[in-house]
Amino acid sequence: MGKPTGFLEFGRELPRRRPVAVRLRDWKEVYEPFPVEAACHQGARCMDCGIPFCHEGCPLGNLIPEWNDLVYRDDWSAAIERLHATNNFPEFTGRLCPAPCEAACVLGINSDPVTIERIEYEIIERAWSEGWVQPVTARERTGKSVAIVGSGPAGLAAAQQLAHAGHTVVVFERAERPGGLLRYGIPEFKMEKRVLDRRLAQLRAEGVEFRCSVAVGVPPHRHHSNGDGHLTSGGPLEPGEERGLGKACAADVSVVPAERLVQDFDAVILAGGATLPRDLDVPGRELSGVLFALEYLKPSNLVQEGSLAESPFSAAGKHVVIVGGGDTGADCLGTAHRQGAASVHQLEIMPMPPGTRSDEHPWPVWPVILRTSSAHEEGGERLFSVTTTEFESNGDGAVQALKGHQVEMTVRDGRPSFSPVAESEFSLPCDLVLLALGFSGAEKHGVVAELGVHLDSRGSVSVDGTWQTSVPNVYACGDMARGQSLIVWAIAEGRSAAAAVDRHLMGTTALPAPIVPGQLALR
Repeated sequence: MGKPTGFLEFGRELPRRRPVAVRLRDWKEVYEPFPVEAACHQGARCMDCGIPFCHEGCPLGNLIPEWNDLVYRDDWSAAIERLHATNNFPEFTGRLCPAPCEAACVLGINSDPVTIERIEYEIIERAWSEGWVQPVTARERTGKSVAIVGSGPAGLAAAQQLAHAGHTVVVFERAERPGGLLRYGIPEFKMEKRVLDRRLAQLRAEGVEFRCSVAVGVPPHRHHSNGDGHLTSGGPLEPGEERGLGKACAADVSVVPAERLVQDFDAVILAGGATLPRDLDVPGRELSGVLFALEYLKPSNLVQEGSLAESPFSAAGKHVVIVGGGDTGADCLGTAHRQGAASVHQLEIMPMPPGTRSDEHPWPVWPVILRTSSAHEEGGERLFSVTTTEFESNGDGAVQALKGHQVEMTVRDGRPSFSPVAESEFSLPCDLVLLALGFSGAEKHGVVAELGVHLDSRGSVSVDGTWQTSVPNVYACGDMARGQSLIVWAIAEGRSAAAAVDRHLMGTTALPAPIVPGQLALR
């Protein structure tokens, strides 16, 4: 706990966001520095609650009350030791996690919860600035080798854990640089890529090898449509072509047969994510200017890192409509603002949530409430309870308007159902439409097809209680096995899969396993 009376003395406080007019001029992170004293006061708010339900909310099993108390006592070096004991990458979760731990905070029953995520951020940033984050190399080598396919948070967590155990670890990544969606999906204003790069440098120093621009398995079929990035089936993918981006950011991509990994390594972990975007089957979907969200976000990130001169899908001067009201939609929103969009509308089929926790989502479950991100503060209009019915052409094969209508939601057998509202049709002029509708599972080509691993009913790679797939010595974790989820779940599953692989290779393991498939964090 923190200070016994801290939750009575100090209110919840977060750092201020930079003024909108200022932050829209650059791509830097939006928050201003947080004074050390303010962080200590927030740590003091962690009460002696007896049963820390924040542990229930966190898949990693983070020792939250312990490092809150250490921050309150100004013992930052001990705090980072307790934080790193359960979380490989607190600088990622401290920026990107929606903080289910805070939703479960006991103080949140009748007050504002502890600022757990921000305290986590302050701990790891203090550790980096003080030089406390150093490579940890294994004392002994095991002689065993593990291949990891995918370098997102799950793959990186598994790689670091297995390297610490003394195994030789090689991470295969088909993109130009490692990081997965951390690099190519998350905009710079949410997490500057220097944050990712410094952690990757640590992993390399610990012995993890990254082989980028390497596709495991036969490349997928080419997807294209008049150069606008819309996915349609075509011929084989040419070397260097990324799905949805064509040759705009091409690099030389080599192909490694999936079976070779099984032959050359003692174990293989599939951590390629749930990368199949959910589409919208309405008239006009084939029009130029209608893109998946990641087709839009990736080239924007490539521009910021200097790998691309300009994005082929810039929103500059355009009327933009974002279909989907989640985090990815907000990422598109903030990106469009910085590119100078003329207007932005964000559509959501669900009704507007309440501003506070309702009786339908009592503590400590995750509350469905209206969340306003930094991007929403910057402008644009949010429309709720609406659905898209058609994309209208300008006569030259490009989109010029989105048509839709309002809907009314009813719940049947626990599932929402939507019916149109009479005489509620509308039309929004637009030059660019971004589909941020989530993802529908793992890609079925490439490594999945070549290895013949079984899939579950949701299209994810099926694993048993030890994270092993239907193919011996091949494991899977993160979104590839779980389906689209949170970064904190990806890290937790990567750590757990690493422990399972280590036990398989060595007969025993000292690596922690916070979760097992299908279960919450183990206490």
